[in-house]
Amino acid sequence: MDMKMNGIQNKGAYDVIVVGSGPAGIAAAVNAGRMGVKTLLIESQGRLGGIATAGYMSHWTGYVGNKTYWEILKRSNDKYGTDSDAVQIEPELLTITYVEMLEEANVDCLLYTMVFDVIMDGDCVKGVVCCNKNGLTAYTAKVVVDASGDGDVAYKSGAEFFKGRETDGKMQPTTLMFKVGGVDMEKAVFPESFETLVPTKKGELQALAKKILPYPAGHVLLYKSTIDGIVTCNMTNVTDVDGTKAEDLTRAEFACRKQMLPIVAFLREYVPGYENCYIVSSASLIGVRETRHFKGVKVLTEQDIMEAKQFDDAVVYDAYFNFDVHNITGAGLDKSGCQKHFTQTKGYTIPYGCLVPEKIDGLLLSGRNISGTHMAHSNFRAMPICAGLGEAAGIAAALAVKNNKKVREITAREIQELNAI
Repeated sequence: MDMKMNGIQNKGAYDVIVVGSGPAGIAAAVNAGRMGVKTLLIESQGRLGGIATAGYMSHWTGYVGNKTYWEILKRSNDKYGTDSDAVQIEPELLTITYVEMLEEANVDCLLYTMVFDVIMDGDCVKGVVCCNKNGLTAYTAKVVVDASGDGDVAYKSGAEFFKGRETDGKMQPTTLMFKVGGVDMEKAVFPESFETLVPTKKGELQALAKKILPYPAGHVLLYKSTIDGIVTCNMTNVTDVDGTKAEDLTRAEFACRKQMLPIVAFLREYVPGYENCYIVSSASLIGVRETRHFKGVKVLTEQDIMEAKQFDDAVVYDAYFNFDVHNITGAGLDKSGCQKHFTQTKGYTIPYGCLVPEKIDGLLLSGRNISGTHMAHSNFRAMPICAGLGEAAGIAAALAVKNNKKVREITAREIQELNAI
């Protein structure tokens, strides 16, 4: 590919390029950088962290045994003086934590930068073409880690995938998180799952929300923030959105914002402790729960999770969450999902093959785009588990570079020697 002839500036070569700076991307870049390979992190937003920061996620949901997640948790919690294992998210301090970790690992970063295309040599990814203020720029790499959530790099490389549910391609709805202030914390209620029912003098809150809020909003999910009197609302809801299409994302953004004032009016009228609440701030990044699922060397299934499968080639350990399937056609929990009453109490593992595309070389999957079924994805998409996936991907990428191997030639045993808990 002649970069100059195509108006593309060749900006340099890296050992590892990581695309996306959510927990999966941060963990991948930090671990690759710590292993001494030249690493570049590319992020489309103007800040690090993805949904955890720009998306105003209220807290870390789920659990994983991998070390990088616990380091992130401890370092960010230390900044606002709470317990090292507290799961509430303070987005500003978490962002600063990410900056520190990347700088310490000598990772180069590019914000405000979209991946426009991939550089291919046959079936092998050799780098990415980006679009930003500089124009079109190309960066080559020995390994690219796709932690973009939607799998944008893997998609452009030609890796095989399917969207949403296997049966019909339908995907989970999107949400724009926002925060309200003026909450009386002594009186306030905090329904934290769809299955949490809250009776009040005016009726049960979930039933009232389904009846009163503008469709497809219609549930109550409220979470304490790190600041007294401020509560994070996970209540906007838009269905039938393809998060890989700009038109759908724009429609979802507008719809969520139009739901916010009716939600606040509902909180004031019906929810104890919220009588004087008001909007404080809203996320700058809409929450997309599900898009592309890529086909890997191995596929994680819901049966693996229910059996708490312990794979010999595991690189993610003690993963735990519920089947968090939001209603694909309306508000609340999908009939296939289970949150509060999830029955499997043991942690499962994820094998290395779920991170390795079946046919494309030079590429690793990391985060919610790994190889798994629709139902399994509703579990492993939890941010701690994504951080565990990123840790494994970053180590594998660095091992491939250092040993001059393809990523599919790296064994789980080699990764385990460096990330075993």
